[in-house]
Amino acid sequence: MKEKELKYFKKLLTSWLDDLLTHADSTMSGLRESDEALPDPLDRAVFDSERNFTLRIRDRESMLIKKIRKSLEDIEEGVYGTCESCGEDISIERLKARPVTRHCIRCKTQIETMEKLTGT
Repeated sequence: MKEKELKYFKKLLTSWLDDLLTHADSTMSGLRESDEALPDPLDRAVFDSERNFTLRIRDRESMLIKKIRKSLEDIEEGVYGTCESCGEDISIERLKARPVTRHCIRCKTQIETMEKLTGT
């Protein structure tokens, strides 16, 4: 991969990481609110439902943060954009669509097909 492309992906991933970390901080302060001031059971149920939904989103974002950090490490180590399965280069188009991908489209398709067949 060319130096210019690596710089582009590093900037993209760093910006994405910063945005996610900012959202995570604001969510944590929002989750500290208590539902004790909600005497109505329906209001409390809505509050709990919204809090659970927010926690699920943040959990997914936490997994994404780990993937972004791993991709940034790969850039530093000089292995970013290389498929973990076959060792071939991952296309720039695929990396632009999914910058944290670890597999080329051929290998990812094979992985997904096997997952469907085995039910995992």
